[in-house]
Amino acid sequence: MLVRVRVSPGARSTRVGGRYPSADARPDSLVVSVTARAVDGQANAAVERALAEALGVRPREVRLAGGHTSRVKMIEVPDRCRDLVDGLLARK
Repeated sequence: MLVRVRVSPGARSTRVGGRYPSADARPDSLVVSVTARAVDGQANAAVERALAEALGVRPREVRLAGGHTSRVKMIEVPDRCRDLVDGLLARK
């Protein structure tokens, strides 16, 4: 399944959870904050690791599918994680 993610690179701590509202008809984004800077793909790799840990899956099961240079990314996660993703979106 694809998850729309809003990334905050260079944060004080890594955090996964919360909802970032979309300005158009697209679904809201899951908020992921990472300490890594957006340099040479470091933040992208950190997002994949943080999301894998939050979902309790192996890092290789989480893959950046789109938005490599954007704050809003599409991340592919296993279909079995649908309920966990919904729970992370519900966090404040």
